[in-house]
Amino acid sequence: MYYLFLAEGFEITEAMAPLDIMRRAKLNVKTVGVTGEYVTSSHGVTVKPDMDLSNLSYDEVEGVILPGGMPGTLNLEASEQVLAFVQHCYDNGKLVAAICAAPSIFGHMGLLNGKNATCFPGFEKDLTGANATGRHVETDGSVITAKGAGCAIEFGHAIVSYAVSKEAADKVLSDMQCF
Repeated sequence: MYYLFLAEGFEITEAMAPLDIMRRAKLNVKTVGVTGEYVTSSHGVTVKPDMDLSNLSYDEVEGVILPGGMPGTLNLEASEQVLAFVQHCYDNGKLVAAICAAPSIFGHMGLLNGKNATCFPGFEKDLTGANATGRHVETDGSVITAKGAGCAIEFGHAIVSYAVSKEAADKVLSDMQCF
């Protein structure tokens, strides 16, 4: 199961576009409320996550996805459980994916050393140890990072390419009329 963490102030497009693409690819992904039963995005869209932090399982997790946004990124980083699941996935070669400001969390945790990574412009200083490329999306091993909301579909494509196959990801985007 993949956990997509939602904290108060998250960027809606960065969460919902990859979630939709992952579910179209038949991945088992659940949204996880970090800051409450309902979570409101940075632009006032309120979402009821599938589950809360009390239902998470280290045995079931296949990867974690962190949408950006402010103060969503700060709220994700303030959660010890979110950080513990990120570390667990990283240590076990499972997917760790973040977009916009959220890759800064990986940088602060020391997970980007020697890796290609990208983020929202201005957060490069927080990608500690990374080669900040400025590309829309970067996949380096099990770490996927993306630049911002406008790259959310590409981010979802990269996640499905990693988790299933590039062909499966291409089919989802083709069916969505992205190309």
